[in-house]
Formats: sequence, structure tokens, C-alpha cells
Amino acid sequence: MKVAYLFGSLTCGGTEILLLDVFKNAANASFEFIGIHRKGGVLQSDFYETGQKFFRLSPKFMLDVSYFFKLRKLLKREKINIIHTQMSLDALYAWIACLGTGIKIVQTSHSFDNLNPNKKNKLFSFTAHRIDKNIFVSRYQKDYYIKKYKLQENRQAVLYNGISFAKFDTTNAVPDFLQKSPSAKLKIAMVGSFMRGRSQNVVCKFLKLLRDKNIEFDFYFVGKKVEKEIWRYAECVSYCKENNLEDCVHFVGSRDDVPAILKNIDAFVYSTDHDTFGIAIVEAIAAGVPVFVNDWGVMKEITKNGEWATLYKTKDEQDLLSKFMLFLHNRDEFRSKALENSCKIKKAYSIENHIANMNKIYLSLYE
Repeated sequence: MKVAYLFGSLTCGGTEILLLDVFKNAANASFEFIGIHRKGGVLQSDFYETGQKFFRLSPKFMLDVSYFFKLRKLLKREKINIIHTQMSLDALYAWIACLGTGIKIVQTSHSFDNLNPNKKNKLFSFTAHRIDKNIFVSRYQKDYYIKKYKLQENRQAVLYNGISFAKFDTTNAVPDFLQKSPSAKLKIAMVGSFMRGRSQNVVCKFLKLLRDKNIEFDFYFVGKKVEKEIWRYAECVSYCKENNLEDCVHFVGSRDDVPAILKNIDAFVYSTDHDTFGIAIVEAIAAGVPVFVNDWGVMKEITKNGEWATLYKTKDEQDLLSKFMLFLHNRDEFRSKALENSCKIKKAYSIENHIANMNKIYLSLYE
């Protein structure tokens, strides 16, 4: 069995990082695979250095007929059995190029649509009803799409994201900004870009309440500001200034040493509006850190209904404060439980497990 992964670009996004880990762990796969991308990106050299075959094939415009013929020719030459896409546009391209070839098409949806019950994504709807299998990264997300788009249950699957936890074992250096914080101060962090799907503003309100309790801490927002949604970042910065939190709340931007950050903090706090999985949550739990996350359906799912993390009521900073104060009064107990959770979550969401489950889905196409 040979699989072609179709990429839009090779930028530094969550999907691309996940697939880069897949390509780096090709030795653990029981199937062959190649990569085909339309655009370049900052991770292009990383993908090419994995040693797996990569091809760049770009349409001149959206429905470039010559592109479909070139893609079809490439797939047949490489003897591809399955083409796996990550975007509805690529699923459409694959469907057109593979007509009459017998090549199976799989599409993974990594996000929600507009979340408007009366407005459907027409492109997703078109491809989802025509390809061989739709994959979702959580049961919650799958159930949402099945209900809204009236998809056939037997053509849908769940494949949790996988993480290469080896990076936690090779990380020892303490990040520079953490070294500046006095050892007696509580160190807390949240990882995630300031974008749709996250609600850092709830965390800001919680931090004010924590400060009002005279708790000394340094909090770090790790994540970039997104230009199209710059107001989300600006709103948090403004709130911290207005409430005199500038000395203890730090916006450190995007970092490439997240494993080292997680290994050197006392607690991890997260707030989401509608994440589909929560890689940051899994990584924090894997690092052995006590984790606090709101009870959004997906978060309940990936934390085994709060067994692996402390859940608080969504958009309720008072409830978060209440749960966090329990942690402060029982830190040794929370830390011991966090170390146990680390072992459990590494087994559940390892990149090796992800690849094995992906192989099962591929094989199911021929049953």
C-alpha cells in the first residue's frame, strides 16, 4: 500500500508539524508514502530532509486542467493507492485527478467550519459526500459534521493527533525568560496563538482575580499574534495594562522551545472557544505539569473527562480561580498526579499510535 499526502503549503502550522512528525517516523509505518505540495514554506527543507519523496506541483489558477493531468500522471507513476488530503480544496483536486483510476481519497478535517447551524461550507459538503473516507481529530468534531452535513456514519472515522514525545526527553535548557523569574514565584503559562478558537481573555480575567488574592506569579502567554485577528492580542494586552498586570503577565510570542517551557513551569492554564483537539493540552500533560482547561466537549474527550487534567466551567474565571486555589493548597498531590498522567497520555497520543491507527483506517477502505 502506498499513500500520497497532498499539502497546500509547507508552512509552520499545527497540521504541517503533525505531518512532519509522521514523515520523520516513516520507519514506524507499515505503508509507503510520498508528499505532494502546491506551495513552499518555512518547513520545506525539514520535510525534504526526512528522506521521503517530495514533489512540488502547482496549478496556475484554481481549476487549472493541466494541473489535474500532471497530478494524475504523478499518482499513476508512483503507483499510489490512497491520496490523503488535509484541506477541502486539495480533496477537490484529488477527486478530479483520480476519476476513473481506482485511487482512494481520504480527507482529514482539522478545524470546525463557521459553526453557524444555518450556513454550510459548500466546498467541504461537496467533497465530503464524494470521497472514500472523512477523518476527524475528535469524536466531538465528527459528530458535529455528521449531524450538520448529514454524512454517512460508516464513511467517517476519528484519528486523534499524534505527538512525537521524544522532544521532551532531549530538552534540558531553561528558557531565558524563565530564568529571570525569582525561584519563589509561581510560574504559569498558556500556549497558543491569539486566534479564533481560543479565549485568552478569560485567562486574563482569571489572572486579575489571582493577583487580587495576593498570589505572586509570573504568567507567560506563549503564541504569536495573528495579523488578521490582531484585536484578540490587543484586547489582552490592553486589559493587563488597565489592571496593572504588566509586571507579572508576559507576552513572549511564538517560541520553538515549548517543551523546555512546559518542563520548567508550575502549572498550565488554557481556555478555548472551539478547538477540535488540543495539542497544547496534550503536550502540557505529557510534560508532567498540572493542567487547567475549560470543559469544552473536545477537552473533556481528550482528558478522559477530567481524569488527566482539571476542568473548569467554560468562560467562568471564578470557577477557574476556585480550582486553581485547590491546586495551590495541595501542590504536592497535584504534581504527583500530573506525573502519573504524563505516562498515560504519552501512550494514548504518541505519534507511533497515530500512525498505527492511520494504517487501520487505510486498510478499512478495502474491506
